[in-house]
Amino acid sequence: MKISSKPGLGLRSALALSGLALLPAAEVMAQPTPRFPVTAEQRNTATQVAQAGVPLAELAADAPEEYTVRRGDTLWGISRQFLRSPWRWPALWGMNLQEIRNPHLIYPGQQLYLDRSGGLARLRVRGSQDAGAVPTVRVSPRNRIEVLGGGPLPTLQPHLIEPFLSEPLVADNETFERAARIVATNNERRVLLAKGDRAYARGPADAPMLLAPGLPTRYRIFRDAKPLKDPDSGEILGYEGQYMGSAELVRGESEVAEVIPTRVDAPPPPPAGPAAGEQVPEAVVSNVPDTFPVPATITILTNKEEMRAGDRLLPEPARDFRNYAPHAPSVPVDARVVSVYGSAVRYAAQNQVVVINKGLRDGIENGHVLSLLSSGARMLDKTQQERGEMIQLPDERNGVALVFLPFERVSYALVMEIEDPVQVGDKLVNPR
Repeated sequence: MKISSKPGLGLRSALALSGLALLPAAEVMAQPTPRFPVTAEQRNTATQVAQAGVPLAELAADAPEEYTVRRGDTLWGISRQFLRSPWRWPALWGMNLQEIRNPHLIYPGQQLYLDRSGGLARLRVRGSQDAGAVPTVRVSPRNRIEVLGGGPLPTLQPHLIEPFLSEPLVADNETFERAARIVATNNERRVLLAKGDRAYARGPADAPMLLAPGLPTRYRIFRDAKPLKDPDSGEILGYEGQYMGSAELVRGESEVAEVIPTRVDAPPPPPAGPAAGEQVPEAVVSNVPDTFPVPATITILTNKEEMRAGDRLLPEPARDFRNYAPHAPSVPVDARVVSVYGSAVRYAAQNQVVVINKGLRDGIENGHVLSLLSSGARMLDKTQQERGEMIQLPDERNGVALVFLPFERVSYALVMEIEDPVQVGDKLVNPR
């Protein structure tokens, strides 16, 4: 799993959701402990709710009286079962601050009970993580198979966003123009490249691809820097590279010097011919040294699509595991959909990714939840008998999107819930 170095998502817990692991005890002990920080805003919300409870009107219409947390659940999914607005999961946690001390640490096997007493809702929990008596278990040294699905629940299903964490790249056009490029394959008869193939690449003159300590060895490969235009102003907000795959540098650029015999022809004699006794100069052969650049050698590690000469390479950012949690923006947001991520995709459905025209400079953060609005149509009022008049229908709430990868002027958001397909120009505003 590749994680963008831009402010994005931290899915460390997702690493423990893939099935079975067979590890020696010492190696298990050496695994890093996940960190699940709780923001001050989340804790304040939880404290307030823990003191006052949740009004019954804020519960989902079919909220269950009890629920047992299962492997594969997410915080968003559980919140959706109990609350009308699933992104308000801190309120779900705050229903019982004494027992659920950390919203990220809800585990499979716990039993959740809904208490509606006093006209307010509170959530009780008991189960595998209760602070009761812990039984003593005796073990002997041997290989053990452990199901890793019992870790704390992630906010979302990891597979929905993992493919996008390293793919999108938004930069200015100069960054793409100066990027290293694939110049040739290792087989003249082969034009396209796929996983496992070798190819040759060159960087700009002032930044060649070199294999040295401290320099990058992993690269992401892009094609066709597409301008992202603001639907309202038409301004170019940045350029999005089409992600093709990744590569590893195995040999850096260099130069080779070769002595090449060069024939220097003598000047021709004058038209009248040489004077008597004068010798005609002969052609001179001299050894002239020449140098030729030798491109770097790369190996294709992964490919989403087949690559070719001319595709661009940019250093792969270091993995940056960041935690995130859904929350409402603290600033007013009035955004538009710039594009739907993917080649030749016009409409976005649930669990697809859209690009919006607001970013870090506008106060957009990881985990911001935004309401999607379908733009009202402009149409002719045909009910008037004498003269029709153009009218503008109001915008209608269409669903919810979650920002997971903000850049300076644009952000990538996952469509969480949707009624009708999302298209360029649709609005995103603060959730109600």
